[in-house]
Amino acid sequence: MLELAIIGGGPAGLSAGLYATRGGLKEVVMFEKGMPGGQITSSSEMENYPGVAEVKSGFDFMMPWQEQCFRFGLKHEMAEVVRVKRKDNHFVIVLSNQQEVESKAVIIATGGSPKRSNVKGEDVYWGKGVSSCATCDGFFYKNKEVAVLGGGDTAVEESIYLAKICSKVTLIHRRNAFRASPVTLERAKKEEKIEFLTPYGIEEICGDASGVTGLKLKNLENESLKEIKVDGIFVLIGFNVNNSVLIQEDGSTLCAMNEYGQAIVNLKMETNIPGLFVAGDLRMDAPKQVVCAAADGATAALSAIDFIEHHK
Repeated sequence: MLELAIIGGGPAGLSAGLYATRGGLKEVVMFEKGMPGGQITSSSEMENYPGVAEVKSGFDFMMPWQEQCFRFGLKHEMAEVVRVKRKDNHFVIVLSNQQEVESKAVIIATGGSPKRSNVKGEDVYWGKGVSSCATCDGFFYKNKEVAVLGGGDTAVEESIYLAKICSKVTLIHRRNAFRASPVTLERAKKEEKIEFLTPYGIEEICGDASGVTGLKLKNLENESLKEIKVDGIFVLIGFNVNNSVLIQEDGSTLCAMNEYGQAIVNLKMETNIPGLFVAGDLRMDAPKQVVCAAADGATAALSAIDFIEHHK
């Protein structure tokens, strides 16, 4: 039986593996169906991690993490986890090949991914002018014009954030009414740099070899067409958490979750199930930043060590 199983190989999972093995646990396995690194490996530039002054691609940034973690004894099992179940006083990790692995404690760090709009040109220019994180990429558009797609709190809040950096922010929403809270919406309307375009949808994201150059828009009431020039667009229409491993065969969830399918944890990354920890973007109120995910992983590992020590 493993002492600790880590599900997910992004910043949270790797940090958990580093702290768990360096903290003295001997049987620690990280389950990740592909190469470790996580969602950040698809980012073209990474420049806001404290202490790393050199601007790197997400892939290059994550490469040393693997070497460092494996140096202390973390094992990587290249396998897909279908489900994590509770059995007596331990856990069962069910793999896609029907193999089952038992573990005393589990850290789940499967993360999530931003929802795509499926607009023409989105995939072509993703990472080249199309982003889903204003906090991560907003700085690259300092004194430039950008657009934001979405109508919820995140889209409106990020528009306010971008207005402090960019020369102009065009907020595009397919409805006249916004889902964002009235207070947040009022703040955005007071920002002179934010222009509201409703009810509009994006027909195409246009660009060239250097990246995004503009958008083709369609008014959803009168079907009139409009083109605007922007240097980037932030698609903020929602976030999908990868919580399938927590869903049991009867449709229930292994631990408590909120209305968005995010695991409810305390400051120690503990769920309401003893020995089960959740770190990174899968947890409630996750900031969705690499540095925060790494901190979550370290916290979860320290909590797991404490749990295992007290249940020998």
